Amino acid sequence: MTKDLADYFSALSKQVPHPPIVAAGKLVRGIGLTLEAIGCQLPVGSQCKVQTVDGEIEAEVVGFGDDITYLMPTEPVRGIVPGSRVAPLNRESGLAVGMGLLGRVVDGNGQPMDGLGPIVAQTRVPTIKPAMNPLHRRPIERPMDVGVRSINALNTVGMGQRMGLFAGSGVGKSVLLGMMTRGSTADVVVVGLVGERGREVKEFIHEILGEEERKRAVVVAAPADTSPLMRLKGCETAVTIAEYFRDQGLNVLLLIDSLTRYAMAQREIALAVGEPPATKGYPPSVFAKLPALVERAGNGGDNQGSITAFYTVLTEGDDLQDPIADAARAILDGHIVLSRSLADSGFYPAIDIEASISRVMPMVVSEEHLTLARRIRQVYSTYKQNKDLIAIGAYAKGSDPRIDLAIQAEPVINAFLQQGYKDVIPYDECLQGMMGLAKGLGQAN
Repeated sequence: MTKDLADYFSALSKQVPHPPIVAAGKLVRGIGLTLEAIGCQLPVGSQCKVQTVDGEIEAEVVGFGDDITYLMPTEPVRGIVPGSRVAPLNRESGLAVGMGLLGRVVDGNGQPMDGLGPIVAQTRVPTIKPAMNPLHRRPIERPMDVGVRSINALNTVGMGQRMGLFAGSGVGKSVLLGMMTRGSTADVVVVGLVGERGREVKEFIHEILGEEERKRAVVVAAPADTSPLMRLKGCETAVTIAEYFRDQGLNVLLLIDSLTRYAMAQREIALAVGEPPATKGYPPSVFAKLPALVERAGNGGDNQGSITAFYTVLTEGDDLQDPIADAARAILDGHIVLSRSLADSGFYPAIDIEASISRVMPMVVSEEHLTLARRIRQVYSTYKQNKDLIAIGAYAKGSDPRIDLAIQAEPVINAFLQQGYKDVIPYDECLQGMMGLAKGLGQAN
């Protein structure tokens, strides 16, 4: 081999290898939310761009069948025509994460929405990660202060617990999330506003969070007018960001509003690509995705932090047997139920302590705390069960000492359970108030 030829091959070997060539395809059908393309062999979950008469729109591969690739746009569909070119989108894979996310508002793809410039990221992580080995998680052993008296005292949340917030529309879910955001002792707060009113996004950031709380918070917004794919990715992006901070050894409070909208987004996508409906119109993939999302929260392993998560669940018509509500209740570590009747009477937060439960409370509080909480619940429940008799005057005072005590204690318990939406009541103060209340009930009995 001559010297010139050797130099030529040496130069070729030093060149940077090119990525594999992927052929572009074309659109053959566009019905409703779904675009169908042929000629592009892209893996499910990959991004692509669709050429239109108005420019380009982004889409994601959500399925395939024979030689058809099903695409779901991430933005409003406009200007598509038969034969529009579909090409892979050359973009770094994964979600950009880092401490620069604190104080920022991002969309479902992790792109900034607040006009404060690009996100300063330390690394990129996949939005879908392998499930964590449950034996590698630390047990839940410490209580989490959320600044809400009725939760701290009677439905104590453990650090690393996953709770559901069940309520119909307009009962105060978002306000309660804001109260927990301000009152939490977590290092970082990650809020996912998914599928809700666009007005609530700015309202939550400026009115509920405030300037001081924004410094330790990350807000992921995917309002109701975004595509179902963006709503789906909004939840997953919020969880991925929370996982990053947990892996840095920080304790994270994750608030997802709402889990129901996440399920509805998956239903829209699944039905659009031909998956058959099952329970009340929800395809089976919905009930597979819910536990996969929820199980990503919780305590990490050694040298990691924790994710304490609250997921709001919209109960249609205040029906707790709704398919999504029923599925969520089975996979969560407890549930807080907001009552419409309490809200209508001006009782806030409208937490129904009879219907609410924290499954890990016995593991994170003392026996005395459990006994006092049980005593308050018993007296409160006695009054509720006999409320109608008392209201119509059918109960004669002195007939039952338990009911006499409940009538006497009812205004005191109600005052204990109510709280202003801007008030933050620390955990220790909640316990002191509960001890005073419960001891008074014991003496009166």
